Amino acid sequence: MTSARRTLIDAETTPYYHIINRCVRRAYLCSEDTVSGKSFEHRRGWIVDKIKALSSIFCIDICAYTVMNNHYHLVLKS
Repeated sequence: MTSARRTLIDAETTPYYHIINRCVRRAYLCSEDTVSGKSFEHRRGWIVDKIKALSSIFCIDICAYTVMNNHYHLVLKS
């Protein structure tokens, strides 16, 4: 069952959150796919630009981020 965000996030406890999002089925987000030989490195810039744009829209501070081959990490401050 889903829960309301106000019950999940308590800014008084900590304003910082570590968020992870990864690809499914061993798909490549960035880097070179060893099977097909295709390079997806161009996506890294797209993802960084989108993170910056969304942070300004939703008024969330990004303390740190990293974009890996098949996932990315964000440290957010509410």
